[in-house]
This record gives sequence, structure tokens and C-alpha cells, in this order.
Amino acid sequence: MWKFLVPAAIFAVLVGFFVVGLHRDPSQVPSPLIGKAAPAYSLPKVEEPSVKVSNTDFAGRKHLVNVWATWCVECRKEHQVLLEIARQNVLPIVGMDWKDELASAQQWLNQLGNPYVATAFDQEGRVAIDFGVYGAPETFLIDEQGKVLYKHIGVLTLEVWNQELLPRINGQKS
Repeated sequence: MWKFLVPAAIFAVLVGFFVVGLHRDPSQVPSPLIGKAAPAYSLPKVEEPSVKVSNTDFAGRKHLVNVWATWCVECRKEHQVLLEIARQNVLPIVGMDWKDELASAQQWLNQLGNPYVATAFDQEGRVAIDFGVYGAPETFLIDEQGKVLYKHIGVLTLEVWNQELLPRINGQKS
């Protein structure tokens, strides 16, 4: 009888983990980078590939780093929100085009509008790995000292902007 109960108990435990996992919000995955220095990078600029975009370009200023790609369906949903946030002119948004084709990224920004002050081209995805990116889109809030204050996984919405990011930008939430 034990030879049937043990596998059934293991199966029940696995089903329990699966059910709990289905109800967790993937945007709430903690980042080991919170409170630590954001990764250093120097990558070609999508808008002008002969020019480099570097983390040092934004030293001393809070800014967002938004990881996106043209092949990412959710990134297209997020793009209008990024344009709206850019219009508010609260802080610079740095794009990081991840594992993409340069021509596609340039066409995307030309056709849909460019919310970014600069867009780094991370074709190999190495910098995104340093940031701990799971998949596009992901957005990081970086403080004046270059530390990661917040990480949002998934589509950035105006609700997330107003409830999570703006309070942190204004120093009202940690």
C-alpha cells in the first residue's frame, strides 16, 4: 500500500506548488539588484550605431531603463504608455533593445515614435543578462548613484507608473 501512497503524496505536493504558482503575480519577482549598482554597459545606439550609449551617460540622474524588442508582442502594448510617460518629462527613459535586429528596431522607433532619450542595442543580450532580465518588457528605476531602486516585469501601465514608479521617483516609497 505504501508504494501507492508515496507517489500520490508527491504528486499532490507538486500539484499544490503548481496551483500556488499560477496565482502569483510575475511582476512581483524580486530582483537581487535592488539596492545594488546597476550593471555597467556601453553599447551601440540604435538611433546612431556609431555612437555608444553608456550607463555613465545618466550618472547623477534618476532614470528608467526599459528592455524591449520588436519581436515582443507585449512591448508593442507598452509603447504608447512609454510615449505618454516621456511626454510628462519626469525623468529620462533609456531603451535597451534586446536580442533584436538593428534595422527592425530603427523602423519601430521611426514608425511608432521614440520615447527614449537614447536606445542601447544589446544584440547579444549580455547586458540584459547582467540586469537579470527574464524576458521583455522589463523596466528598471535607477537612482542618482546608479543603484537599482525598482524592477517591473511585464507591461508598464499608467497604473504601475502612478502607483509604483512615481512615488519612488519622488522619494515617497522605497
